[in-house]
Amino acid sequence: MCFDLDSSPPIPVIKGAAVSHEDLTLEANDGNRFAAFLARPDGDAEGTGIVILPDVRGLYHFYEELALRFAERGHTAIAFDYFGRTLGVGKRENDWEYMPHVQQLTPQQVQQDVAACVRHLEGLDCTSIFTVGFCFGGSGSWNASAFQFGLKGAIGFYGRPERSLEFVHDFKAPILALQGGADQAIPHEDNTKFEEALREHGKEYELVEFDGAPHSFFDRKQEEFQEASEDAWRRVLEFVGRYA
Repeated sequence: MCFDLDSSPPIPVIKGAAVSHEDLTLEANDGNRFAAFLARPDGDAEGTGIVILPDVRGLYHFYEELALRFAERGHTAIAFDYFGRTLGVGKRENDWEYMPHVQQLTPQQVQQDVAACVRHLEGLDCTSIFTVGFCFGGSGSWNASAFQFGLKGAIGFYGRPERSLEFVHDFKAPILALQGGADQAIPHEDNTKFEEALREHGKEYELVEFDGAPHSFFDRKQEEFQEASEDAWRRVLEFVGRYA
């Protein structure tokens, strides 16, 4: 599990920012209908779109809040749920058995859903689209660079490199990997293998390990790692600005 149920993104709210939001039901090319949450700036937008890939629990409060934080900064954002194929589009209780459903998901199914989010953003006149993911979604975000044509960049927080190694040779967009230096689930050696694969295949990337930071450090409740969170968020916005 990445975040506690009462966690929230460690990002300042921009008070007075004019944004709108809505719940969506999107449909992938395989017919899967799934829940999503859209946040967008009112008035002038940057023309950038962000697809947010959650952790293993799918769409919940943390990622809806993250979409709002992107919208406050001029970026249209969609956070989506993974489990339309097995659970439908209804809301779920926070404490539920997600792993049996995660185990039924394939990388290809996740990317079909990402593609539906990308199409929706393109329909809203987003011309530069990025993915941002966390844990399960972190590697899914990197993998989107192999599956999604025209993606401008793929950002992953504490993604598991072993889930991406088979796709590295097909990566088409720059990669930003934001890893915890003290992640008990992802050792430094795994990050090293990922970096070696990226370098071997000539991919454009940046991989950062934040010293002492655990898995899921990007959390307002993790006050000890606020400096790492601020640095990570700065890197995300700079990456989007650089490649948009």
